[in-house]
Amino acid sequence: MEQKLKVNMNEYLPLRDVVFNTLRQAILKGELEPGERLMEIQLADRLGVSRTPIREAIRKLELEGLVLMIPRKGAEVAKISEKSLRDVLEVRRSLEELAIELACQRMSDSDIEDLELAQNAFREAVTAGDAMTIAETDEHYHDIIYNGTGNNRLVQILNNLREQMYRYRLEYIKDAEKRQILVVEHEQILKAVRGRKASEAKTAIREHIDNQEITVSKNIKEQK
Repeated sequence: MEQKLKVNMNEYLPLRDVVFNTLRQAILKGELEPGERLMEIQLADRLGVSRTPIREAIRKLELEGLVLMIPRKGAEVAKISEKSLRDVLEVRRSLEELAIELACQRMSDSDIEDLELAQNAFREAVTAGDAMTIAETDEHYHDIIYNGTGNNRLVQILNNLREQMYRYRLEYIKDAEKRQILVVEHEQILKAVRGRKASEAKTAIREHIDNQEITVSKNIKEQK
């Protein structure tokens, strides 16, 4: 496992952000496994950095729900639980329904063209089969809808929630059998937005999220 954990240096980012991104990706990809302890000294040695950026990264990862602080034990990679999944998706479902309703009313023709391009990129990513790229293009598709609401406060709240959603999104996308269903669901959402049919769009987005909850909950139960 240790040889997998590599720092991808980025000349445009401060070291603390590079360390954070490295640990975050390691958790999301499963290189750091649920329940695994995060020892500052060991991680600092493995990444070739001091303990300070490690400590800062662990603190940020805790805020995202990816790391759990255990009293008298320290930090460990948080396990995916049905309760945390349900909590996040209950909030996401309500916010996404609001977002898609506003987007149907407010998105410009140019915004809808951007959504069509994002759907094409998502479809290509699904065909290529790389889970991380699929997750990123899925995020981009939803970001266009969020920004199309014209409501900066809603966009901010959804972006904060997105960090907590990323792990569940990746867990869902790992199920290769579900990827074509995602493409179809995106198409239904796009069609409803293009036709400015808010009611149909809300139904489509609700089914999209419900299917994610069903699949990820099933995966969590199978992993126990």
